[in-house]
Amino acid sequence: MQTTTARAAGLLFIRALLGIIFLMQGFGKIFTLGVSHLYGMFFKDFEKTILPTWLVWATAYYTSYIELIGGILLIAGFLKKYALYLLAVDLLVVSFGHGLLEPIWDLQHVIPRALLLAALFLLPQEWDKWSIDRLLKRSSE
Repeated sequence: MQTTTARAAGLLFIRALLGIIFLMQGFGKIFTLGVSHLYGMFFKDFEKTILPTWLVWATAYYTSYIELIGGILLIAGFLKKYALYLLAVDLLVVSFGHGLLEPIWDLQHVIPRALLLAALFLLPQEWDKWSIDRLLKRSSE
């Protein structure tokens, strides 16, 4: 495999894997559990913290929909830069929220996502040859 092809395949793999992880998380929250049910299961505990109820509700919706939409955008490689920023904020919000309830000793869900996300921020964007963003850029030139 050529080096440029291997780089493009590696970046596609990282982007698609992270996209699938976030997509399925958001899908589960919205369509399997439902955000209202999810609120009762998980977010209700946040009402015992310093956070106002309206912020807890807003966070429940933000994290659910950003994970779903951000995952789809990453898989497609469309508006990738914006998706990465929104998903980074999502991880920070989720980590902060879980830390409010109890010490975060179990990082099995956060660390893999954070590492994949950091890799996508740090790897050269010209390596990402197989994406809608790249197709649109080529067609506008």
